[in-house]
Amino acid sequence: MGRKVPLEVYGPKGIKAMTDHVLAAWQADIDERIATESWQAPNYRDTYKVNVHEISAGVIYKDETYGYRFDTADRSIVISGDTTATQATIDACHGCDILIHEASTLEALAKRPDFQPYAAKYHTNTTQLAELASKAKPHLLIIYHASIVLRPGLRPQASSPQQVLKEVLSGYTGEVVVGRDLDVY
Repeated sequence: MGRKVPLEVYGPKGIKAMTDHVLAAWQADIDERIATESWQAPNYRDTYKVNVHEISAGVIYKDETYGYRFDTADRSIVISGDTTATQATIDACHGCDILIHEASTLEALAKRPDFQPYAAKYHTNTTQLAELASKAKPHLLIIYHASIVLRPGLRPQASSPQQVLKEVLSGYTGEVVVGRDLDVY
């Protein structure tokens, strides 16, 4: 809404195919909106399009504010994305001000044995994150993931923020919080 140019997407090999499939899945909706929504000005009709850039490790784009590691005049921030614990994340942080990293609790994983092989390949559990953070030494570790329930009664297989903190703090002594949308650090 309001964007006048295609969205720029940067990601690992495979992100182009993934993006193409997402757009294909929504093509009927896109076509209908373009055909029927009179509020949409003609110069906005291509704004659903995406320019995809498949990238590998290293500097992808450099200016004052953008990247997987953001270095500004007053702080450095590293954002992991969904990933296993990697030396690359440790190296990118190396005492950064803020490390934002996903984690799945051991509690949640125990409830989903069918998900465990996938999680082991593509996600970080709380024990692994505690070890990674101990090596990376961020001034603040912010944990996020869709398997964290911030409101009671939702997603019975997910974990509470308290459980996430309990598990990470059992192996990590630094400052850590569970991130919430619109929090400011």
